[in-house]
Amino acid sequence: MDLGLKGKVALITGGSVGIGLAVADGLAGEGVDLLLCARDEVRVMKEANRIGTKYGVRAIGVAADVSKAPDCDAVIAHAAETFGGVDILINNAGTGSNEKIMTAPDDKWQYYWDLHVMAAVRLSRGLAPMMRQRGGGVIINNASICAKQPLDYEPIYNVTKAALMMFSKVLSNELIADNIRVNCINPGLVLTPDWVKTAKQLTEGTDQTYEQYLDGIARKFAPIGRFATSEEVANFFVFLCSDKSSYSVGSTYYVDGGWLNVVA
Repeated sequence: MDLGLKGKVALITGGSVGIGLAVADGLAGEGVDLLLCARDEVRVMKEANRIGTKYGVRAIGVAADVSKAPDCDAVIAHAAETFGGVDILINNAGTGSNEKIMTAPDDKWQYYWDLHVMAAVRLSRGLAPMMRQRGGGVIINNASICAKQPLDYEPIYNVTKAALMMFSKVLSNELIADNIRVNCINPGLVLTPDWVKTAKQLTEGTDQTYEQYLDGIARKFAPIGRFATSEEVANFFVFLCSDKSSYSVGSTYYVDGGWLNVVA
């Protein structure tokens, strides 16, 4: 199916690994030019070069920590100078947490708030006017099933992802008159390096391997009985970027293998 995305420009945060990288590959396969940003300069440049060569699109990597306002400003300026703006913004940068509310310090709360919420606020605020000038656009925020169904060991992650889900809704109401569609995706179990990192933390000093932990999580929570690949989730992102989803506005979509235990 031709999704009609050829010649569009997308900015993807956290675009050098996991879901963000899989979305980059999926969009590039549709002929979308890319601006990928991530903290690891070597990795993001390497992946941008790989994607550009593989798909014949323009793919540029830029080092940025979007939890910091100056870095968000720099990314926005880069998009304006290099591409004249973007048509698609994927607010994907994020990471899991591991703490208790009673002992987590303020600076940890602030970091995750800036990474999961304020990065999306700042980038949307900076790039939406350019989308308007280009005739419209798409913003997709990558939250988590934990925004609706929390895990007990990561309360900060749960709270900030829930805020990102609400931000998606209120932003969609504000921007739809400019033909900018905003939606949110709440993935479930996706086998990313971040999940592996968390599993290693939780099994450190125990008799259980992190692989056994992850297998147990999948069997316990997901009726499908396994983790998703990043590519399986990325396919849904790519669809929501296209005009094939033109009536999808202000919604949150669960790509979770049946894990959500309520009717959303």
